[in-house]
Amino acid sequence: MADEDLSKLKIDRVRKTFKLSGQWKRYRWVIAGVLAIVVGILLFRGVFSPTVKVEVATVSRYYPSQAFTQLNASGYVVAQRKAAVASKITSRLLEITVEEGSRVRKGDVIARLEGEDAIAARDQAQANLTVARYNLEQAKAELEDAAVSFQREKDLLAREFTSKAQFDSAEARHKKAQAAAAGSEAAVKAAQAALQGAYVNLEYTLIRAPFDAVVLTKDADVGDIITPLGAAANAKAAVVTIADMASLQVEADVSESNLGLVKQGQPCEVHLDAMPDSRFRGIVHAIVPTVDRTKATIMVKVRLLDKNPNILPEMSAKVAFLSKAMNDDEQKPLLAVNRSSLVSRDGQTIVFLVKSNRVEEIPVRLGREFGEMVEVLEGVKQGDRIVLNPSKRLRDGSKVKLPEG
Repeated sequence: MADEDLSKLKIDRVRKTFKLSGQWKRYRWVIAGVLAIVVGILLFRGVFSPTVKVEVATVSRYYPSQAFTQLNASGYVVAQRKAAVASKITSRLLEITVEEGSRVRKGDVIARLEGEDAIAARDQAQANLTVARYNLEQAKAELEDAAVSFQREKDLLAREFTSKAQFDSAEARHKKAQAAAAGSEAAVKAAQAALQGAYVNLEYTLIRAPFDAVVLTKDADVGDIITPLGAAANAKAAVVTIADMASLQVEADVSESNLGLVKQGQPCEVHLDAMPDSRFRGIVHAIVPTVDRTKATIMVKVRLLDKNPNILPEMSAKVAFLSKAMNDDEQKPLLAVNRSSLVSRDGQTIVFLVKSNRVEEIPVRLGREFGEMVEVLEGVKQGDRIVLNPSKRLRDGSKVKLPEG
């Protein structure tokens, strides 16, 4: 009985195969149609197309001056008027009124030194001048009395009412009074000069700005000993270092082999690493008539025509020496692409925009031409990567391989 039940559990493979074959015949055209549509979509998207190796470039801001740049050089912003402000006397620093970045005018007090001895010397000189003036008044009075006595004796001698000895004595007294008065006048002038010297020494206790400038560094602090030579232990020679920001120039090193491309008064464009989105107009101010033999370069000083408070001494700079001066339009940056990236298809100018490992056709509207660069008004933005020298087999959606590195 159990054997009979087990024999009934056999699968009828013939009947099942027949049924599946019948279903396949019914739906095979539908399946084939779906597969054809999928394959067509994949072919359209370039899934089965071979990978194309391409070169790419980045859409960037372009300055029209690059089209007429003759030479590029690097250098630094340098203040042509710069001073380490110090004192002419040795004394202790009592007060400093500025810090880094402070703007000072010519004559402003930057720091104050101890000056009790200078004040005492001034007061002494003032007192000496007062004594000298009193002595002069006394000498003038004596001179007047001697002059009157001399004139009287002279008149009496003419009438023979006095002796020659009395006349000679009056004359000698008059000359002596004249000499004393002259000596007193000289003593007053000497006292005045001494007083002026005392004021000068007292002024040395006030350290003033020699010109309009900005404080770059503060080199001393309250309590430091300031000395002209800075030779004493722990003594400071300079209190602050200042620079005239109106005198900033770019000092660029130009190879001596390229010196023929640079001339006095030549227009330039200055690019500062600290301000990559800005360009500044300049002009060749001076060509230093000596060569640095270690670098085989000549220093060229470029005066900045565009002033900017953000330009600081010692900033690194790049200078483009131009063949002509820039007009207003040529100073403004624009978006540009290399001419070799442009393709004309179906009456449109397009570029191939790289997205991941595929490209997309993007129509662009062009503007002015600058040699190999063409202005782009619409279609792409700064930073986009586009294909250079695209091949004819490149299509929208094509798979691309970018160069390594």
